[in-house]
Amino acid sequence: MSWALGLPTVLGMSGMDARDAELKKELDATLQARRELGDEYESALVDSFLAKVDQRIDGSVERLVRRQLAEQQMTVARESRKPKATDSWGERFGFGIVSLVLAVPLSAIGGGVGHLPGLVVAWLGIVGVNVVQAARVDPALFGSRRRRREPDDAWED
Repeated sequence: MSWALGLPTVLGMSGMDARDAELKKELDATLQARRELGDEYESALVDSFLAKVDQRIDGSVERLVRRQLAEQQMTVARESRKPKATDSWGERFGFGIVSLVLAVPLSAIGGGVGHLPGLVVAWLGIVGVNVVQAARVDPALFGSRRRRREPDDAWED
């Protein structure tokens, strides 16, 4: 009769999959009990079945909330692990001064011991350290291909 009214029957439900097989069995059992017990137990049977459906929905919602919370915590943890760009003028100025101060004795030692090749190696080391520092402070300075990800707004469609 419910099929004639346009309502789906248990047999006509095609959206149920393997994980809902238990719920389908419960519905079949509830309908069978209603046929056997009659109309007087219908509200109790329906309430019992709806309580089971409620539990299933609560479990699904709880799993989804836990998953989203875990994803948010992972995102926050990843963001907090990223190195902070310390692009302050004082740090850059201080690093430049220290490089120049250390360049004098390194040049003297490299030139005195290794002559011209020693002097070239000392200055390549000084330039290398400064290039690494500049790349750490501003990765886009040397044409880094890594794009900064914009934070996803979960509320937008």
